[in-house]
Amino acid sequence: MELFEKKAKTPSGKTSPLADRIRPKNIDEVVGQEHLLGPGRFIKRLMEKKDLVSMILWGPPGTGKTTLANIIAGAVGANFVSFSAVLSGVKEIRAVIDEAKDELKFRNRRTILFVDEIHRFNKAQQDAFLHQVEDGTITLIGATTENPSFEVNAPLLSRCKVLVLEQLTEEHMKLIIKRAIEDKERGLGSMNVSISEDAINFLSEYSYGDARTALNSLEAAFMITRPDKEGVRKITLETTQEAMQKAALLYDKTGEEHYNVISAFIKSMRGSDPDAALYYLARMIDAGEDPLFIARRMVIFASEDIGNADPRAISVAIAVKDAVDFVGMPEGWIPLAQGVTYLASAPKSNASYLAYLEALEDVKKKGALPAPFHIRNAPTGLMKKLGYGKGYKYPHNYEGAKVEQDYMPDALKGRKYYKPTDRGYDKEIKKRLEEIKKK
Repeated sequence: MELFEKKAKTPSGKTSPLADRIRPKNIDEVVGQEHLLGPGRFIKRLMEKKDLVSMILWGPPGTGKTTLANIIAGAVGANFVSFSAVLSGVKEIRAVIDEAKDELKFRNRRTILFVDEIHRFNKAQQDAFLHQVEDGTITLIGATTENPSFEVNAPLLSRCKVLVLEQLTEEHMKLIIKRAIEDKERGLGSMNVSISEDAINFLSEYSYGDARTALNSLEAAFMITRPDKEGVRKITLETTQEAMQKAALLYDKTGEEHYNVISAFIKSMRGSDPDAALYYLARMIDAGEDPLFIARRMVIFASEDIGNADPRAISVAIAVKDAVDFVGMPEGWIPLAQGVTYLASAPKSNASYLAYLEALEDVKKKGALPAPFHIRNAPTGLMKKLGYGKGYKYPHNYEGAKVEQDYMPDALKGRKYYKPTDRGYDKEIKKRLEEIKKK
């Protein structure tokens, strides 16, 4: 078996998995990643100009990293070679390099080397083709679910553009599933099949943004569904549950979606109603919800809705998360219940949350404004000559460690984002800031 191989054409038959058959063939078929593929965006512009740059596609599973690499290669007419960082060694890399040189010399065609799980590349593998990436013999496209800043060596990382792929939303997933059901050439459209909205919603939600998982589960559901008297395979919620081997979170008799209950749970805590919050907590736990999902939402809530009104809230929420992770279920409900009653009863403030959003809005409107020279660091002589750090007043040299000086960029002087409330410890922070302003 070869350790690397050229891109295979999409099978025209129905023997290959649905996820492979339905894989987008061009950029217009790709769902999601609008920040990279939309008009004027990075990958879109590259493909229009038929340019190539080495890049690392970083994102969750099933977001289209391999698909994008294939589409880019096809759009620019490049030779496409898929390479296994786990199975291949230096010998195989040299063979790829030789092939790339021949393609360039005899066919004037560039070669894209696609490396899945590029974070698994060892130093010997990287050193073997680093020069060819640098001189353009090979254009590298790596795919990884891990942060490349930590997992990819600096020399290789410096030669690549890192592009972040976003997790697909539930709406994206629904579109992908419906397309697979309706597509008569590559999907299930010619198979006389229908699917209920409940089943689509379930697949979209519990695939967690992974298109491959959703399509594999859809195909499994199709396979285990028997045709009715009219010969129609009707895929139901129960069928998809069986296919995914996971029960839906049906929180009440009407089949209410779990996100409605998590919303009610959060809003009950925000409204300082511990009893209602406990009720929704019990419903989620009884339905089999992932307790760490609940704990993560509590951590977010502690910062977003309580903030500095009770700075201990975030510590409580983190402690609950750790306790649930350590204890597990079924006893994990005990620290969850304790945390919920604390968070629901705590004073509320979203001042820091709103302050960040206001600051972010200025960043988007005004861009990267230069920091004042006096608060810049000056590690070199040249930077000192340019005035970096000149005139900086070290607060600890002044009474109360307070001194008047500007920290904001000139274009934002006097701008105030953080506006503490009069609730809980927020009131003390507000008082302290007012005293600093007076002095």
